[in-house]
Amino acid sequence: MRIAIAAIGRMKQGPERELTARYLDRARLSGKPLGLMGFDVIEPAESRASSAEARKAEEARMLTDSLPEGIVVTLDEHGRSIGSEAFAHEIARWRDAGRPAVSFVIGGADGLDPALVRRADLVLGFSALTWPHQLVRIMLAEQLYRTTTILSGHPYHRA
Repeated sequence: MRIAIAAIGRMKQGPERELTARYLDRARLSGKPLGLMGFDVIEPAESRASSAEARKAEEARMLTDSLPEGIVVTLDEHGRSIGSEAFAHEIARWRDAGRPAVSFVIGGADGLDPALVRRADLVLGFSALTWPHQLVRIMLAEQLYRTTTILSGHPYHRA
């Protein structure tokens, strides 16, 4: 099953991009024997529309057009909070059900269009706090790597 992160805006070179890449590289290596592959990052440009609602709608169209067929998970501060093991087992359940891909969607500075959030298969929240989208990418990349370690029985995850 292919894993993708679709996030509005290109992350600039620097420590945040390097850390995200490090976790995704680890996930690619440890995910391959588990049938998890890709761990690609899709970065549609930020909208230049004049209002927040118009920007979110335009960004939602760009995100939706860029996603592979499969499960869509939006990240939202109002989303469901689950633990790392439950997260890993949800991904494994989708893989075992033959789903071709799972895409994790991160909005831009204005957040995600409510219509895109409503259409998601899962709305996931890392906490009730609002996080900068660069940090959300890092946290998501780490959780995806952690997922591969949980599913393979690697000692990285110590619960």
